[in-house]
Amino acid sequence: MQKKLTITIDEDVYQGLYTVVGPRRISRFIEELVRPHVLAKDLDSAYAAMAQEEEREAEALAWAEALLGDVDDEAW
Repeated sequence: MQKKLTITIDEDVYQGLYTVVGPRRISRFIEELVRPHVLAKDLDSAYAAMAQEEEREAEALAWAEALLGDVDDEAW
């Protein structure tokens, strides 16, 4: 469920948002910026859920091990 929020910002900031992000995308842009700062509690459960995905974890492990092989070949 979405809620409407009214905020006050500097006119120059608004113009920057309008120009860079677009007039119909400002809310989504702000939400994506704010979300990780206010929903940090969900991060632990998200990591736990990811860890239970065996196929994804196997791919991540294989990727990490492949990178270690690349480091071993570099001259120090």
